Amino acid sequence: MKKWYSLLLAAAMLFSLAACGSSANVEGTPAPQESTPVVSATPAPEGEGADSGLSPTVQQLYQEFDAAMEAQIGTMPEQFGDIKVGAVVISLTNPFWVNMKNYYEAAGEEMGIDIDVQTGTTEGDTASQLDVLMTMADMDYDVIIVSPIDGTNLIPGIVKCNENGVKVINLGPGVDVDALEEAGGHLDATITVAFTEQGETVANDMISRLPDGGQVAILAGLAGAGQSEGRTSGAKSVFEATDNIDLVAVQNCDWDATLAYDATKALITEYPDLKGIFCCNDTMALAAVEALTAEGKEGVLVYGVDFTDDARAAISAGTMTGSMSYSSERYTKAALQMAVMLNEGETFENNIYLPLTLVTVDNVNDLEGWK
Repeated sequence: MKKWYSLLLAAAMLFSLAACGSSANVEGTPAPQESTPVVSATPAPEGEGADSGLSPTVQQLYQEFDAAMEAQIGTMPEQFGDIKVGAVVISLTNPFWVNMKNYYEAAGEEMGIDIDVQTGTTEGDTASQLDVLMTMADMDYDVIIVSPIDGTNLIPGIVKCNENGVKVINLGPGVDVDALEEAGGHLDATITVAFTEQGETVANDMISRLPDGGQVAILAGLAGAGQSEGRTSGAKSVFEATDNIDLVAVQNCDWDATLAYDATKALITEYPDLKGIFCCNDTMALAAVEALTAEGKEGVLVYGVDFTDDARAAISAGTMTGSMSYSSERYTKAALQMAVMLNEGETFENNIYLPLTLVTVDNVNDLEGWK
Protein backbone atom coordinates (compact mmCIF):
# COMPACT_ATOMS: atom_id res chain seq x y z
CA MET A 1 0.00 0.00 0.00
CA LYS A 2 1.31 3.45 -0.91
CA LYS A 3 1.30 6.34 1.51
CA TRP A 4 0.69 9.75 -0.06
CA TYR A 5 2.71 12.60 1.26
CA SER A 6 2.31 16.20 0.09
CA LEU A 7 5.45 17.97 -1.06
CA LEU A 8 5.89 20.10 2.00
CA LEU A 9 3.04 18.88 4.24
CA ALA A 10 1.61 22.42 4.17
CA ALA A 11 3.97 24.20 6.55
CA ALA A 12 4.77 21.31 8.82
CA MET A 13 7.13 19.33 6.64
CA LEU A 14 9.64 22.02 5.92
CA PHE A 15 12.47 19.69 5.03
CA SER A 16 12.85 18.94 1.35
CA LEU A 17 15.64 16.50 0.81
CA ALA A 18 17.07 14.03 -1.78
CA ALA A 19 20.37 12.98 -3.28
CA CYS A 20 22.00 10.51 -5.61
CA GLY A 21 25.31 8.65 -5.62
CA SER A 22 27.02 5.64 -4.12
CA SER A 23 26.63 4.81 -0.45
CA ALA A 24 30.11 3.33 -0.42
CA ASN A 25 31.62 6.82 -0.36
CA VAL A 26 29.74 8.11 2.68
CA GLU A 27 32.18 9.61 5.16
CA GLY A 28 32.04 9.28 8.95
CA THR A 29 34.29 10.29 11.85
CA PRO A 30 36.24 12.42 11.52
CA ALA A 31 33.70 14.14 9.29
CA PRO A 32 35.13 16.44 6.62
CA GLN A 33 34.58 19.98 7.81
CA GLU A 34 32.89 21.42 4.76
CA SER A 35 31.58 24.96 4.58
CA THR A 36 28.58 24.47 6.83
CA PRO A 37 26.61 27.70 7.14
CA VAL A 38 26.35 29.27 10.57
CA VAL A 39 22.89 30.71 10.19
CA SER A 40 22.61 34.21 11.58
CA ALA A 41 19.67 35.10 13.79
CA THR A 42 18.59 38.00 11.58
CA PRO A 43 14.89 38.85 11.79
CA ALA A 44 12.80 38.28 8.66
CA PRO A 45 11.03 41.31 7.24
CA GLU A 46 7.64 41.93 8.81
CA GLY A 47 4.87 39.85 7.24
CA GLU A 48 7.15 37.15 5.85
CA GLY A 49 7.11 33.52 6.95
CA ALA A 50 4.36 30.94 6.82
CA ASP A 51 3.98 30.49 10.57
CA SER A 52 2.83 33.68 12.26
CA GLY A 53 3.17 31.95 15.63
CA LEU A 54 6.95 32.13 15.31
CA SER A 55 9.10 35.21 15.80
CA PRO A 56 10.46 36.84 12.63
CA THR A 57 13.93 35.65 13.64
CA VAL A 58 12.82 32.02 13.90
CA GLN A 59 10.93 32.26 10.62
CA GLN A 60 14.10 33.49 8.96
CA LEU A 61 16.20 30.76 10.55
CA TYR A 62 13.77 28.08 9.39
CA GLN A 63 13.70 29.49 5.88
CA GLU A 64 17.49 29.45 5.68
CA PHE A 65 17.66 26.01 7.30
CA ASP A 66 15.15 24.54 4.86
CA ALA A 67 16.89 26.09 1.88
CA ALA A 68 20.22 24.60 2.97
CA MET A 69 18.65 21.16 3.37
CA GLU A 70 16.87 21.29 0.02
CA ALA A 71 20.08 22.34 -1.72
CA GLN A 72 21.86 19.30 -0.29
CA ILE A 73 19.21 16.62 -0.66
CA GLY A 74 16.19 17.73 -2.67
CA THR A 75 12.52 16.90 -2.15
CA MET A 76 10.45 14.29 -0.35
CA PRO A 77 8.81 11.62 -2.54
CA GLU A 78 5.11 12.36 -3.03
CA GLN A 79 4.35 8.69 -2.45
CA PHE A 80 6.24 5.84 -0.87
CA GLY A 81 5.74 2.27 0.27
CA ASP A 82 5.34 0.91 3.77
CA ILE A 83 8.45 1.36 5.87
CA LYS A 84 9.50 0.56 9.42
CA VAL A 85 12.34 2.65 10.86
CA GLY A 86 14.39 2.09 14.01
CA ALA A 87 16.53 4.68 15.75
CA VAL A 88 19.28 4.09 18.32
CA VAL A 89 20.06 7.19 20.36
CA ILE A 90 22.70 7.63 23.05
CA SER A 91 20.93 8.00 26.38
CA LEU A 92 17.73 9.33 27.87
CA THR A 93 19.76 10.69 30.78
CA ASN A 94 20.61 13.66 28.51
CA PRO A 95 17.80 16.16 27.74
CA PHE A 96 19.07 16.53 24.17
CA TRP A 97 18.44 12.87 23.39
CA VAL A 98 15.11 12.93 25.21
CA ASN A 99 14.09 15.73 22.84
CA MET A 100 15.41 13.82 19.84
CA LYS A 101 13.33 10.77 20.82
CA ASN A 102 10.24 12.93 21.13
CA TYR A 103 10.91 14.65 17.80
CA TYR A 104 11.51 11.31 16.05
CA GLU A 105 8.17 10.04 17.29
CA ALA A 106 6.31 13.25 16.42
CA ALA A 107 7.84 13.31 12.94
CA GLY A 108 6.97 9.66 12.39
CA GLU A 109 3.34 10.29 13.32
CA GLU A 110 3.17 13.36 11.10
CA MET A 111 4.81 11.66 8.12
CA GLY A 112 2.97 8.34 8.43
CA ILE A 113 6.16 6.42 9.22
CA ASP A 114 6.40 3.66 11.81
CA ILE A 115 9.43 4.48 14.00
CA ASP A 116 10.79 2.81 17.13
CA VAL A 117 13.40 4.66 19.21
CA GLN A 118 15.72 2.63 21.45
CA THR A 119 18.69 3.54 23.65
CA GLY A 120 21.39 2.18 25.88
CA THR A 121 21.41 2.81 29.62
CA THR A 122 23.81 5.74 30.09
CA GLU A 123 25.88 8.04 27.92
CA GLY A 124 29.03 6.01 28.55
CA ASP A 125 27.58 2.48 28.31
CA THR A 126 28.86 1.48 24.90
CA ALA A 127 28.11 -2.21 25.46
CA SER A 128 24.42 -1.75 26.22
CA GLN A 129 23.96 0.50 23.20
CA LEU A 130 25.55 -2.15 20.99
CA ASP A 131 23.32 -4.83 22.52
CA VAL A 132 20.29 -2.78 21.52
CA LEU A 133 21.46 -2.46 17.92
CA MET A 134 22.42 -6.15 17.66
CA THR A 135 18.88 -7.08 18.70
CA MET A 136 17.28 -4.57 16.33
CA ALA A 137 19.39 -5.83 13.42
CA ASP A 138 17.52 -9.16 13.58
CA MET A 139 14.09 -7.53 13.60
CA ASP A 140 11.91 -6.32 10.73
CA TYR A 141 13.25 -2.78 10.29
CA ASP A 142 13.86 -1.46 6.80
CA VAL A 143 16.19 1.32 7.97
CA ILE A 144 17.93 1.98 11.30
CA ILE A 145 19.28 5.41 12.26
CA VAL A 146 22.25 5.20 14.64
CA SER A 147 23.88 7.82 16.88
CA PRO A 148 26.88 6.03 18.44
CA ILE A 149 28.45 6.80 21.80
CA ASP A 150 31.86 6.67 20.17
CA GLY A 151 33.24 6.00 16.71
CA THR A 152 33.54 2.23 17.01
CA ASN A 153 31.11 0.84 19.58
CA LEU A 154 28.26 0.14 17.12
CA ILE A 155 30.38 -1.32 14.32
CA PRO A 156 29.42 -4.98 14.93
CA GLY A 157 25.76 -4.02 14.92
CA ILE A 158 26.11 -2.02 11.70
CA VAL A 159 27.83 -4.97 10.02
CA LYS A 160 24.97 -7.20 11.16
CA CYS A 161 22.46 -4.74 9.68
CA ASN A 162 24.38 -4.80 6.40
CA GLU A 163 24.31 -8.60 6.36
CA ASN A 164 20.55 -8.63 7.05
CA GLY A 165 19.74 -6.06 4.38
CA VAL A 166 18.83 -3.30 6.84
CA LYS A 167 19.97 0.12 5.62
CA VAL A 168 21.86 2.28 8.13
CA ILE A 169 21.91 6.06 8.52
CA ASN A 170 24.50 7.61 10.85
CA LEU A 171 22.97 10.65 12.56
CA GLY A 172 25.14 13.03 14.56
CA PRO A 173 28.17 11.51 16.31
CA GLY A 174 30.19 9.83 13.61
CA VAL A 175 31.01 6.20 12.99
CA ASP A 176 34.69 5.55 12.25
CA VAL A 177 34.23 4.59 8.60
CA ASP A 178 37.77 3.26 8.22
CA ALA A 179 37.28 0.86 11.11
CA LEU A 180 33.83 -0.02 9.78
CA GLU A 181 35.23 -0.80 6.35
CA GLU A 182 37.94 -2.99 7.90
CA ALA A 183 35.14 -4.90 9.67
CA GLY A 184 33.40 -5.43 6.33
CA GLY A 185 30.61 -2.92 6.86
CA HIS A 186 29.33 0.32 5.39
CA LEU A 187 26.93 3.20 6.02
CA ASP A 188 24.16 4.01 3.60
CA ALA A 189 23.92 7.69 4.54
CA THR A 190 25.12 10.25 7.08
CA ILE A 191 23.40 13.37 8.40
CA THR A 192 25.41 15.33 10.93
CA VAL A 193 26.82 18.59 12.19
CA ALA A 194 30.22 20.12 11.53
CA PHE A 195 31.35 19.67 15.12
CA THR A 196 34.67 21.44 14.59
CA GLU A 197 32.81 24.46 13.31
CA GLN A 198 30.67 24.50 16.46
CA GLY A 199 33.81 24.84 18.57
CA GLU A 200 35.29 27.48 16.29
CA THR A 201 32.11 29.55 16.38
CA VAL A 202 31.90 29.50 20.17
CA ALA A 203 35.59 30.34 20.57
CA ASN A 204 35.33 33.30 18.20
CA ASP A 205 32.28 34.66 20.00
CA MET A 206 33.96 34.27 23.38
CA ILE A 207 37.06 36.09 22.13
CA SER A 208 34.90 38.93 20.79
CA ARG A 209 33.61 39.44 24.34
CA LEU A 210 37.13 39.46 25.81
CA PRO A 211 38.81 42.48 24.19
CA ASP A 212 41.61 42.35 26.74
CA GLY A 213 42.05 38.60 26.36
CA GLY A 214 42.58 36.30 29.30
CA GLN A 215 42.56 32.69 30.47
CA VAL A 216 40.00 30.24 29.10
CA ALA A 217 39.29 26.52 29.47
CA ILE A 218 37.44 23.72 27.68
CA LEU A 219 35.37 21.03 29.39
CA ALA A 220 35.21 18.21 26.85
CA GLY A 221 32.84 15.27 26.77
CA LEU A 222 33.64 11.59 26.49
CA ALA A 223 37.07 10.84 25.05
CA GLY A 224 36.69 9.36 21.58
CA ALA A 225 33.17 10.72 21.02
CA GLY A 226 33.17 12.45 17.64
CA GLN A 227 31.12 15.44 18.73
CA SER A 228 33.38 16.10 21.72
CA GLU A 229 36.61 15.65 19.77
CA GLY A 230 35.39 17.96 16.99
CA ARG A 231 34.07 20.70 19.25
CA THR A 232 37.21 20.62 21.37
CA SER A 233 39.61 20.73 18.43
CA GLY A 234 37.71 23.59 16.80
CA ALA A 235 37.71 25.75 19.91
CA LYS A 236 41.28 24.83 20.78
CA SER A 237 42.59 25.85 17.36
CA VAL A 238 40.95 29.29 17.61
CA PHE A 239 42.05 29.91 21.19
CA GLU A 240 45.64 28.87 20.50
CA ALA A 241 45.81 31.10 17.42
CA THR A 242 44.77 34.20 19.37
CA ASP A 243 47.68 36.10 20.91
CA ASN A 244 46.02 37.43 24.06
CA ILE A 245 44.08 34.25 24.86
CA ASP A 246 45.64 31.64 27.17
CA LEU A 247 44.02 28.20 26.97
CA VAL A 248 44.90 26.91 30.43
CA ALA A 249 43.07 23.56 30.47
CA VAL A 250 41.24 21.00 28.34
CA GLN A 251 39.56 18.42 30.57
CA ASN A 252 37.29 15.50 29.71
CA CYS A 253 34.19 15.42 31.92
CA ASP A 254 32.39 12.58 30.09
CA TRP A 255 29.19 14.63 29.59
CA ASP A 256 28.70 14.32 33.36
CA ALA A 257 27.33 17.22 35.43
CA THR A 258 29.10 16.18 38.62
CA LEU A 259 32.48 15.92 36.91
CA ALA A 260 31.95 19.29 35.23
CA TYR A 261 30.93 20.89 38.53
CA ASP A 262 34.05 19.60 40.27
CA ALA A 263 36.28 20.52 37.32
CA THR A 264 34.97 24.08 37.33
CA LYS A 265 35.62 24.52 41.04
CA ALA A 266 39.15 23.20 40.56
CA LEU A 267 39.73 25.50 37.58
CA ILE A 268 38.76 28.71 39.35
CA THR A 269 40.85 27.69 42.35
CA GLU A 270 43.93 27.17 40.19
CA TYR A 271 43.16 30.01 37.77
CA PRO A 272 41.31 32.73 39.73
CA ASP A 273 41.50 35.06 36.71
CA LEU A 274 39.70 32.60 34.41
CA LYS A 275 37.54 34.51 31.92
CA GLY A 276 35.71 31.84 29.94
CA ILE A 277 34.71 28.16 29.81
CA PHE A 278 33.51 26.32 26.72
CA CYS A 279 31.63 23.15 27.64
CA CYS A 280 30.97 20.61 24.91
CA ASN A 281 27.33 20.21 25.90
CA ASP A 282 24.74 22.09 27.93
CA THR A 283 24.64 19.57 30.77
CA MET A 284 28.26 20.38 31.61
CA ALA A 285 27.77 24.11 30.98
CA LEU A 286 24.88 24.29 33.44
CA ALA A 287 27.00 22.43 36.00
CA ALA A 288 29.81 24.93 35.43
CA VAL A 289 27.37 27.79 36.05
CA GLU A 290 26.21 26.10 39.25
CA ALA A 291 29.79 25.75 40.47
CA LEU A 292 30.61 29.37 39.68
CA THR A 293 27.51 30.50 41.54
CA ALA A 294 28.31 28.31 44.54
CA GLU A 295 31.76 29.86 44.74
CA GLY A 296 30.49 33.40 44.27
CA LYS A 297 32.55 33.74 41.10
CA GLU A 298 31.26 36.31 38.62
CA GLY A 299 32.36 37.48 35.20
CA VAL A 300 33.19 34.08 33.68
CA LEU A 301 31.69 33.50 30.23
CA VAL A 302 30.13 30.03 29.92
CA TYR A 303 29.05 28.42 26.66
CA GLY A 304 27.47 25.05 25.91
CA VAL A 305 26.07 23.12 22.96
CA ASP A 306 22.53 21.84 22.21
CA PHE A 307 20.40 24.79 23.40
CA THR A 308 18.30 22.68 25.76
CA ASP A 309 15.37 24.23 27.62
CA ASP A 310 17.48 24.67 30.76
CA ALA A 311 20.23 26.31 28.73
CA ARG A 312 17.68 28.66 27.17
CA ALA A 313 16.56 29.70 30.67
CA ALA A 314 20.16 30.20 31.83
CA ILE A 315 21.04 32.30 28.78
CA SER A 316 17.88 34.38 29.26
CA ALA A 317 18.90 34.91 32.89
CA GLY A 318 22.44 35.84 31.85
CA THR A 319 24.15 33.05 33.79
CA MET A 320 25.17 31.29 30.57
CA THR A 321 26.57 33.30 27.69
CA GLY A 322 25.56 31.09 24.80
CA SER A 323 24.91 27.68 23.28
CA MET A 324 25.35 26.24 19.79
CA SER A 325 22.07 25.12 18.27
CA TYR A 326 20.38 23.62 15.24
CA SER A 327 16.79 22.55 14.72
CA SER A 328 16.38 19.13 16.33
CA GLU A 329 12.79 19.01 15.07
CA ARG A 330 13.94 19.34 11.47
CA TYR A 331 16.96 17.12 12.08
CA THR A 332 14.71 14.15 12.84
CA LYS A 333 12.37 14.90 9.94
CA ALA A 334 15.34 15.03 7.59
CA ALA A 335 16.62 11.68 8.85
CA LEU A 336 13.21 10.06 8.38
CA GLN A 337 12.93 11.50 4.90
CA MET A 338 16.33 10.05 4.07
CA ALA A 339 15.15 6.70 5.42
CA VAL A 340 12.16 6.79 3.08
CA MET A 341 14.33 7.70 0.13
CA LEU A 342 16.81 4.92 0.87
CA ASN A 343 13.96 2.47 1.08
CA GLU A 344 12.70 3.72 -2.28
CA GLY A 345 16.09 3.06 -3.89
CA GLU A 346 17.82 6.43 -3.60
CA THR A 347 21.49 6.57 -2.61
CA PHE A 348 23.51 9.27 -0.87
CA GLU A 349 27.06 10.11 -1.88
CA ASN A 350 27.88 12.95 0.49
CA ASN A 351 27.37 13.70 4.15
CA ILE A 352 24.44 15.99 4.84
CA TYR A 353 25.33 18.89 7.16
CA LEU A 354 22.89 20.90 9.25
CA PRO A 355 23.16 24.70 9.37
CA LEU A 356 24.29 25.98 12.75
CA THR A 357 22.98 28.79 14.93
CA LEU A 358 24.76 30.36 17.89
CA VAL A 359 22.30 31.46 20.56
CA THR A 360 23.65 34.08 22.97
CA VAL A 361 22.48 36.57 25.54
CA ASP A 362 22.16 39.00 22.62
CA ASN A 363 19.59 37.04 20.56
CA VAL A 364 17.96 34.48 22.88
CA ASN A 365 14.81 36.60 23.33
CA ASP A 366 14.31 36.60 19.55
CA LEU A 367 14.24 32.78 19.34
CA GLU A 368 10.84 31.98 20.81
CA GLY A 369 9.58 28.83 19.10
CA TRP A 370 12.96 27.63 17.87
CA LYS A 371 13.22 23.89 18.37
